[in-house]
Amino acid sequence: MSLVRREGLPGRPWDRPLTGTLDRLLVRSELLHDNPLGDPDERPLYVYRSPGVDGGDPVPSVYWLQGFLGQVDMHLSRSSLQPTFVERIDDMFARGGCPPAVVVMVDAWTSRGGSQYLNSSSTGRYQDYLCDEIVPFVDAHYPTIPDRDHRGLAGKSSGGYGAMVVAMMRPEVFGAIASHAGDALFECSLVPEFPAVARAMRDHFEGSWDVLLQRLAEAPSFDFGRFGAPLEVYGYACCYTPDPDRAGEGLVPFELGTGRLIDDLWERWLALDPVRMAPAYADALRSMRRVYLDAGRGDEWFLDLGAQAFSRELDKLSVSHTLELFEGRHGGIGWRYPGSIAELVRALR
Repeated sequence: MSLVRREGLPGRPWDRPLTGTLDRLLVRSELLHDNPLGDPDERPLYVYRSPGVDGGDPVPSVYWLQGFLGQVDMHLSRSSLQPTFVERIDDMFARGGCPPAVVVMVDAWTSRGGSQYLNSSSTGRYQDYLCDEIVPFVDAHYPTIPDRDHRGLAGKSSGGYGAMVVAMMRPEVFGAIASHAGDALFECSLVPEFPAVARAMRDHFEGSWDVLLQRLAEAPSFDFGRFGAPLEVYGYACCYTPDPDRAGEGLVPFELGTGRLIDDLWERWLALDPVRMAPAYADALRSMRRVYLDAGRGDEWFLDLGAQAFSRELDKLSVSHTLELFEGRHGGIGWRYPGSIAELVRALR
């Protein structure tokens, strides 16, 4: 017997040919040039065109935001026995479950783990990068409808946070949002982490963020159990409370020696909690053509409670929306994403 070479792709489960088209672009950002962390100003940008986009009428667009520690090429990675993110949305469009659309996958990675899709003097102008550079670029190069009423924003975890917060702060850019387990209700999702991080910093990193970052840089691999929670909290600090005296650094809202909250810094974090932001942005939220929220009932960071709290604020403000809680945790919920994208596209037609 002999092995015979064949032409083409192997098919499932290795390669699943797309019915739509994925463009993997490289773009250079003026707004991220000379950012405080020295992170690249050249970024990958993925643009997916569903079947029926090219050659027809202009279509809605949905921008997808990744979670903390995420980067855009993860959309092509595969978990065991699972399709990739791109394959999931391609299959959804291919089965006729959604009108044609463009889906844009945004990279807002930073060497502190993420950007929370905010402008920060410690990480860079990532909200402006999204709204003022990526959106105009996509509208100029793809057959999208260049109007906020036909443009949506969606994401998971920190990406879900970005969807809620960016839509509130920049409603002239986005007209619909979907948040999967988005960061919210910080006293439930973040405060329980602080004592554990204070203890880890004491026991493993000499009570110093500089030591943490140095050891992370020197580590042969990223051990999430060792580095994950401290890096996440410090990364949030760089976004929510950047250190005005040290570019690229942040001020955490608790004492490292005790875990005790530092009230003035914690209030600044709370001011960026979607639950507390909502009343001040009531008009922006009411202007959304669709607000979709979901979370797993067993979310480890209690973001199901965060989704419920945000939903209750929306009820008070008479903002039309839906909230779905399902059996699940924080991870492994990729099967939920095509449904929310389809919800937004239908609302944005």
